[in-house]
Order: sequence, then C-alpha cells, then structure tokens
Amino acid sequence: MAADPQFLKYVDEHQDDYIKRLSDAVAIASVSGNLAYVKDVEAMGEYLVQQLTALGATVEKRPIGTHTLEGKEVDLPPVIIGQVGNDPKKKTLLVYGHYDVQPALKEDGWLYPPFELTPDPKGSGKLYGRGSTDDKGPVLGWINVLEAHKNLGIELPVNLKMCFEGMEENGSVNLDKFIESEKDKFFSGVDCMCISDNYWLDTKTPCLTYGLRGINYYEIKINGPDRDLHSGVFGGTVHEPMTDLITLMSKLVTGDGQILIPGVKEMIAPLTDDERAKFEAIHFAMKDIHDAVGGDVTIYNDGVKTLMGRMRNPSLSLHGIEGAFSAPGSKTVIPCQVKGKFSIRLVPNLTVAGVTEKVVEYVKAEFAKLGSKNKLDVYLTHGGEPWLHYSYRAAHKATEAVYGQTPDYTREGGSIPVTLDFANILGLNVLLLPVGRGDDGAHSTNEKIDTSNYINGTKLLGSYMYELAAIAKD
Repeated sequence: MAADPQFLKYVDEHQDDYIKRLSDAVAIASVSGNLAYVKDVEAMGEYLVQQLTALGATVEKRPIGTHTLEGKEVDLPPVIIGQVGNDPKKKTLLVYGHYDVQPALKEDGWLYPPFELTPDPKGSGKLYGRGSTDDKGPVLGWINVLEAHKNLGIELPVNLKMCFEGMEENGSVNLDKFIESEKDKFFSGVDCMCISDNYWLDTKTPCLTYGLRGINYYEIKINGPDRDLHSGVFGGTVHEPMTDLITLMSKLVTGDGQILIPGVKEMIAPLTDDERAKFEAIHFAMKDIHDAVGGDVTIYNDGVKTLMGRMRNPSLSLHGIEGAFSAPGSKTVIPCQVKGKFSIRLVPNLTVAGVTEKVVEYVKAEFAKLGSKNKLDVYLTHGGEPWLHYSYRAAHKATEAVYGQTPDYTREGGSIPVTLDFANILGLNVLLLPVGRGDDGAHSTNEKIDTSNYINGTKLLGSYMYELAAIAKD
C-alpha cells in the first residue's frame, strides 16, 4: 500500500520546519559520556517528551538507575517511551532511537560550531552538526511523520510505539534490564521493530541492513609509582607505565589490520559462495570510501575485500590513552598511571565472552614477558553481540517508492548492541532502515546529514508504515 499522497506532499512543503526542528535538537549538547553534559542530556530527553506530547502521543519518562561517570554516581538518562494508537486491527510497530551524542569540540577540527546546525554555504544541501545523522535526524524523522499525520487529520496506518534512550553512545547501560522489565507491559503486543541508526554504504544508493558487527570495548590499565615523576630525575631508574602500555598496545594489531590475539581469527565463520555473491552485488566503488575518509588510505584496493573488511570480518582499533600528557608543549613527566583504550568489532561466531577470555589471557601473557614491576589490569568496559537478519519486504517496497531504485542489502560495520537485546528479549523481527549517507561522518568531526536524506528519510519512515500495514492484510 503506497503512502498517502497528502503525507508526501506535506513533507515536501514543510522542509524548512523540519530543518528548524533539527537545528533546535542539535543545539542541545547531549553528550552522554561526559559529566559536564549531564543536564544537557536530560534537556534533550525533555525536548522529545514535549515534542511527542504536543503531537498527541502518550509519553512517559522512565528512570533506569544510576551509573558512575568520571568517579561520580549520577542518574542514568531516562528512557522516553511513547505510543500513538491502540487499534487491535492494526499491526503495532516499535521504533527505537537515541538522543545522546558523541563528544565534539570546535578545536577538534570542525568547520563550524558542532552544536549549531550549519547549512553548507556552498549550497550542497549538507547540514553540519553533532547528532544530525547520529541519531537526532532519524529520531526527528519519526516526529515529522507524526506531525504530518496529525496536522492532516490522517490516522497512522499502524499503531506506533517509541523507545528513545540517552545512553547509546556510552554502552546503553541498563537498557536491557528495562526491556526485560517491560516485556509484558509497554512492549507487549509489538509485531515488529524498526531502528534507523545506520547508513547507506555510499552516497547514491539506499540500502537495507541485514547485519551488524558487535563491539567489545577494552581498557588496559598500568599502575606504577604512586605519583607522576620527573623524567630527568627518575628516567632510566623505574619501570615506566607508559612504556609498558605502548609495548602492549603494539602487540594487538598490525598496520594492515590483522588482529594478533591468538584464536580470534580462527573463530570467524568460513565465507560461503552465496555470502560472497551478496557482497559482489553491492553498488560500491573504492572512490566512495576514499571520499568518505578524505583520501586513499585503504588497506585493500579491491572493493569486495574492502566491503568484507568493513562488514564481515572483525577489526581491532586503538582509540586513545588516558593519563598521558597530551596538551601542547613539552612536559617531561613520567605518568604514574595510564589506561589504553581499544575495541574489537565482532562478527558471527565471535561472542562477547569468548573474545574477552582470549584478550585478557593474551594481554596478561604479553605483560608477563616484559618483566615489569608495574601492575596490570585489563578488562571489558562494555560489549554488544553481532546480529544478522534478512527479511525486509515492507522496507524494500518503501525504499523503491521513495527513491525509485532497488536498495542494496548490506551488513553494517558499526554496532548497535541493543538490536540483539530487543530481538532476543522480545522475540522481534528487527528492521534496520538507514536514513543517512555513507559519508555522513557519524562520530567524526564535521558530522552532517544531507537535506535530501533528512526529508526523503522522513518520507521513507512514513512509507514503511504504509507498506507494513499492507503486508499485515496479505
């Protein structure tokens, strides 16, 4: 069933209103991983409550406990749940999104202030701002859909339930417990689920995502002396924590991306002919990834190998060192404690627990070889399992209707750990329906969403509901 033409026309006519809404949301610096922004995250949750309430949704803010942030115990951002419609003759769709964002500072290399939505002055249609594509744009896409139907006096073709969290960028702490506790309450009666927190592979071809890599995030902590030391006085006389840490981190991955932890590579499922054929069918050119990263720095020159490196195979990335001197200047300090941060993207057969066991065993064994008198601790900070699914008839039809082309079927290199929680706890068919493009730069400097993707993405989300309603009648 095609979307109501009035709805599609309304979206086109209210583009400026939707951009203003996105601008208001981006201006709320809802960084979940920084104590200084706790009130901003709360403000973003309240903004969604106000928006949804004004559109006639039944909305609640649900507390989900506390957590420790920078050594202080604070309330977790509330989960925002909302509902529109309760017609037993209609299918009930659950949508998920998150209202928190990654950190962003102008001095990191942003062209414009990250919390001011800034249209590209060159007229490309790009809208720059932290959270524009991850995930405020897609979340507001659902609100745009609701507003259009309310103002047109058109009933939604399905019952809609919404779940928006404020901790996705910081491990979705306690969301699994909330889902379990509401399994037979708020989440009862849900037929299927849609998440729009992923991206096209390139800038031209819409796609549907049938798989996600999982993620394990680790820290290696090295404790040495009980205070920072002067390198001129103590250099050459003590085991230095930074030296131990750099040595250990150098033993995790090679320059061409090969994971050095024994046993991880052997866990990867063998590549089948059918699976390889799916990657070969994807519309992808090496120029797409070169443009997305700003240069030719890819490990492979082959498109299929690059796609499998991004989607199918595990990867290990080094992210940073906490406790080390990093400010401008030439401070000659020997830090007394340092933490190295790295993550492994998981694929089917690589479980959170199984990989963690191998990581801890390997890092401890390598540290023992150093003969250092410092103290080591290596641990998982958060993890999410990989996920695969392949049945998207309604979304396929909606994509063809809005974009006039057949979508690619892809697996996403990034992770949305809650996908598996919703699928397993609720027993749901979870759809991953991307709104943004492959060059949006989520988590990076100069994150953006293209105006056409934001507006057509709103149409896509609405059209999906109509196609879903039609399938319900088949």
